[in-house]
Amino acid sequence: MATKMELVKSETPPQCLQVDVSKVDPEINDADRERFFRIIDTALTEEQRIRIATPEQVYPMQTEVLAVHWHPEFVPMDLIAQRVRAMFPQVQESLIIPTQHNVIMSWNGHSGVEVDCYSRGFNRKVQLLLHFREERLDERADVLKSMLSHTFTYRGSQLFEFMDAVMNPAAYREEQRQKAAGRTGAGLDIVQFASILTGKLKTLLEDNWRETPRDMVKNKLIRNWFDLLRNEYGDKVIERTQVYLKEIKKQVKEDFSLKFFYRASEVIEEARSLGAGIVIPHPEQFWPILLADYDVDGYEVWNPQSREYTEFLITVVNRHNKSRTANSRPLLVFMGDDCHMGEKAKDPEHQDPEKADRQIGLQPAWDDMAIRKQLVVSGMDRERIIREYAARLN
Repeated sequence: MATKMELVKSETPPQCLQVDVSKVDPEINDADRERFFRIIDTALTEEQRIRIATPEQVYPMQTEVLAVHWHPEFVPMDLIAQRVRAMFPQVQESLIIPTQHNVIMSWNGHSGVEVDCYSRGFNRKVQLLLHFREERLDERADVLKSMLSHTFTYRGSQLFEFMDAVMNPAAYREEQRQKAAGRTGAGLDIVQFASILTGKLKTLLEDNWRETPRDMVKNKLIRNWFDLLRNEYGDKVIERTQVYLKEIKKQVKEDFSLKFFYRASEVIEEARSLGAGIVIPHPEQFWPILLADYDVDGYEVWNPQSREYTEFLITVVNRHNKSRTANSRPLLVFMGDDCHMGEKAKDPEHQDPEKADRQIGLQPAWDDMAIRKQLVVSGMDRERIIREYAARLN
């Protein structure tokens, strides 16, 4: 088995890390199998349960919690509830609805989901947050559930495209690899290193497909796999590889075909038939959707990934509400913490710091003075959104 000292070529200067790929064994061994089953294991240790249930910080002055864009992943709801109660001990009003990607989940009588779909007019992927009263999801929701099941399966297939892009020298894959290598400064050694070890992961996934939870079939499986290789190959090699892999993932997501997603209008029509509330997240990233005039309840104007145009987006909502007809409901302003609870289950040294910092119900933009000024002009605040949106769902 390769060690940290053996893998890096000794004749190269320290600042020019170079991997000796000849020392990377392409054959799967027992340690590889053990690593694979670790990254697909959704069972939590007592240490992980305590870490999840215990927030890093408490917010006793926040009395309203609005959380309608966050992802439980494989973390049990009872642990998440403990965490939320501990974070906000003085909460008086709340609306907390999970929004797993393409899978409906529930919390205290409400259900939610974040759906991948596409806008045909703009030919680009968009996402929608759907929220329901839980009792509405009876047999009438069978069509929507089938749509979500298809979308979940198709979205999961992106992982295999990602792995093929890392491994496969076919012409269009090679173009993706060359772009990623050029943009990240990865040499042929890193490209080959990533290819060999991704090949191991793909073989293990195929060989153990029946035992692999479908929630684990995501792009992040590759990142988690390489993180567990740090002890064997060293942090510097893995960090360099992760930067390269992240760029390949970006290429794959950009090239991923949209034709197998349902249209946004189709999803909205089916959701409305079930009395759903609908919110457009990440409008900064999917800006053309602002022009589509979809039948939605509101826009997410702030998100840890989308925070640059918050004040402008509030102005857009305000302008729309001033011009609406007397019988139409006003658009509401939302903010999403986009918290991924699975990140908090990882050992701190393996967490993505940006994702790990996100907390359910914590959206600092509500208290930003410039943003609050815009909210006052539009007649919006967190308490009003909680009450009005909950009423719409009822």
